[in-house]
Amino acid sequence: MKRRISVPMVVFLVVTAMFIGTQYNSLISGTNIYEQLKKFNEVIAYTERYYVEDIDSEKLIEEAIKGMLLSLDPHSVYIPAKQMQRVQEEFRGSFEGIGIQFEILRDTINVVTPITGGPSDRLGIQSGDRIIRIDGESAIYLTNEDVQSKLRGPKGTKVTVDILRPGLSDILQFEIVRDQIPLYTVDTSVLYDDKTGYIRVNRFAATTHSEFMSAMEKLSQQGMERLVLDLRNNPGGYLEEAFKMADVFLPGGKKIVYTKGRQPQFNEEYRASGRSRFADLPLIILINPGSASASEIVSGAVQDWDRGLIVGERSFGKGLVQRQFELRDGSAFRLTTAKYFTPSGRLIQRPYDQGADAYRLEAFHRAEDTDDDIGLLEVDTTQQPVYYTDGGRIVYGGGGITPDIIVESSRWSELGTRIISRNLVRLYHTEYMERYGQALQEQFKDDLAAFRTEFTVTQEHFEDFIRFVEQNDVIVTEEHLETDGDYLKSFLKAEIGRSIFGNDGWYLSRLEVDEQFQRAVSLFPDLQRLISASIAQ
Repeated sequence: MKRRISVPMVVFLVVTAMFIGTQYNSLISGTNIYEQLKKFNEVIAYTERYYVEDIDSEKLIEEAIKGMLLSLDPHSVYIPAKQMQRVQEEFRGSFEGIGIQFEILRDTINVVTPITGGPSDRLGIQSGDRIIRIDGESAIYLTNEDVQSKLRGPKGTKVTVDILRPGLSDILQFEIVRDQIPLYTVDTSVLYDDKTGYIRVNRFAATTHSEFMSAMEKLSQQGMERLVLDLRNNPGGYLEEAFKMADVFLPGGKKIVYTKGRQPQFNEEYRASGRSRFADLPLIILINPGSASASEIVSGAVQDWDRGLIVGERSFGKGLVQRQFELRDGSAFRLTTAKYFTPSGRLIQRPYDQGADAYRLEAFHRAEDTDDDIGLLEVDTTQQPVYYTDGGRIVYGGGGITPDIIVESSRWSELGTRIISRNLVRLYHTEYMERYGQALQEQFKDDLAAFRTEFTVTQEHFEDFIRFVEQNDVIVTEEHLETDGDYLKSFLKAEIGRSIFGNDGWYLSRLEVDEQFQRAVSLFPDLQRLISASIAQ
């Protein structure tokens, strides 16, 4: 057979195959992706050959991948092989470091949220803080890998960070002692009073549903008749875990969330199973600008079915579904494949056409208004699309979940910020516990309820603390004390409570001055009336 095929015939067959191949490629890609890849290869080749200095071609390719994904949306990202283990740790284990979630915006490290119970959280580092120096050296233009290597480290070692905080002119400095960072997703589950349960969930990881159900069962056995679910500063996580949490509160068959993608295989719909015994439990959910993704799925489903009230501040607005693709060198990338929608049809995702930096910063610079009588939301309906809940009340789209009742979070004065940022509460607490810790342990033992009601920061105790603060070169005035006195006392009590009872002691003490939580608790007697009133509007 080989002898019978002439050379011209071979050439003809090859050319024909190439033509068919190019036409096929054009059919499967209207933009002729293969031609564009040839162009990219040419740029890489010229750069590697002629650039003025030696280049790291691997780094160059990785930066090109990052840029490509960033041009799509703010949540499609490349994860280098070195980071993959750390990414997995956040959902399955623990690590040692300072305990923050961060992003690099405009070449500066921005704190997304401190991890609850970690050293940064204990020092008062906040969402929106910008780290500009680490151990005296500039932190500008660092890569994610650089930040990880500088901030993570063995438990007990120290690192100093200088922070710019919005609204303050001076630089704040924190000396942070690295610690084992807890990765439990339920920070605390306690009875605030004889019937009000409080559960705080910091993110949605593989263990969230089992942790949450254990907390619900524990509180139920203790007499819980109503629940405040705290999803503030919860950045989200696994969709499956959000679906399971919403399932706890909704009757069977109710749609929880649905997704739509360009490809049909990414269109999904999740409905409640009807197997939960908590489907009628009075419920209020707390959210704020740090609540995103899975937190918004739970909040949106509860709101759309008139199942409870949402209280706090408008959530972040992250409604894009990512799928992670593993690459051969151990790296991976997350590609947005669909969008989340609440049962009423609201798209959770905020617009991001002004760029990734503006998109992320906008969530923390909003102004909301409330009605003076009952706090029901006043919204400019010309700016946000209108949707309707199962009961017919109005809810608003446009990105994020807008609470039924807006309550702004408490703001520290400059004095309070300085005291907390310089770790003076923690330092004073350490000395205090050295003097009185053993007696307090013996007095309260395992009785958290007694600690909450019987222990107070006395005036003598507080004046001693203020003297300690002034000895550390912080000027305190009567005006400062009027503004921040109660909050500082709550921090002192919370630190002592944490020493004796762990997170439960901390949160029960802080809830006393948490304005969003206190407002939520006050709404329970009129919960159904408020929902009905909102429907009537």
